[in-house]
Amino acid sequence: MTKKIAISVPDDVADRLATEPNVSAFVARAVRRQMAGEKTREVLARAGFVITDEDVAEAHAEMEQLKARITPELREQAARLQAEVLAARAKARR
Repeated sequence: MTKKIAISVPDDVADRLATEPNVSAFVARAVRRQMAGEKTREVLARAGFVITDEDVAEAHAEMEQLKARITPELREQAARLQAEVLAARAKARR
């Protein structure tokens, strides 16, 4: 079952939604992701792990700092290691 609702959103959100072929499906997916996150936080809180918005913001900031430290050389090294692993897996399957 579905319900039709009217909402007001900021201009930047409206502009983004205007690019979607199916706004309803896009919004439903976004809200479901939010609901899943809320449910995860509830479960974690019941287990004694309270995660605040500030905790999430700190984690995102740390992740951005770490990503900024990835050099082209590290990317090349990772690509070489990945190729080695994939080759070893292919060999093991034979």
